[in-house]
Amino acid sequence: MKAAGFGACIRYLSRSDTQSGADLSSSEANAVLAAGLALGAVQHVSAAGWSPSAALGATYGANAAGNAQSVGVPTGVTVWLDLEGVNNAANSDDVIAYCNAWFAAVKNAGYQPGIYVGANCGLTGDQLFWNLQTQHYWQSGSTVPTLPQRGYQMTQRITAAADVLCGLSIDRNLTLTDGLGGQVTWWCR
Repeated sequence: MKAAGFGACIRYLSRSDTQSGADLSSSEANAVLAAGLALGAVQHVSAAGWSPSAALGATYGANAAGNAQSVGVPTGVTVWLDLEGVNNAANSDDVIAYCNAWFAAVKNAGYQPGIYVGANCGLTGDQLFWNLQTQHYWQSGSTVPTLPQRGYQMTQRITAAADVLCGLSIDRNLTLTDGLGGQVTWWCR
């Protein structure tokens, strides 16, 4: 990946209180960092149609933080909440409460909480910007709200055909400095 021009990769954290075999591990993190790539972490999202609540956000946020710690992710790194596939009947106040509880748990562990804004996130651009307690926004390749003032720090590029590199299916992302000067923070060696 490094030889192909990539500078970083993002891997998954579990929603449960322990990492599964398919999620980021300490040995994988060490291999990625030794290869000269920066590393980030995002928590798996529930299956489409899930219903958010503050209690669920607190639980998943605590699990994201605990799993990041178990893998060795240093404090100060952006840990991402994947917000997509929210039940269409969900109230936006519940989505906001879910996100802010998740952010609080991750921030209390010393990480910088960020949000991956995917399809059917349940919030408008104004709600994402004005009501969420984060400064890090990642735009999926889906149709998602525009963020006023800040914009996104990372954007996903979706290709028409499957994007496979080094035998791995990947989603390409571009990092940016947002409209307020913010940037993603990475785990680097």
